[in-house]
Amino acid sequence: MTRESIIEQVNAILAEEFEIDQDLFTPDANVKETLSLDSLSLVDLVAIIQHTYKIKIPVTDLQKIQTFNNLYDYIESHFGQSE
Repeated sequence: MTRESIIEQVNAILAEEFEIDQDLFTPDANVKETLSLDSLSLVDLVAIIQHTYKIKIPVTDLQKIQTFNNLYDYIESHFGQSE
């Protein structure tokens, strides 16, 4: 899966799930602020990513994911790795 396809798919999923315009998903935008995530919706985000890409996101790694670019990087580097 290419980075471009990851970006397109993640943006489409998050736009639909959180009812946010994809135009707001810039690489340097803060994920939590852009999606207006509280602790419960953050759990939803993690569940969606883990289910879609079959990856695990430990809490320690989640704290490092601040921007959309961080999220894309994380998915790209962990996609296809079985845990």
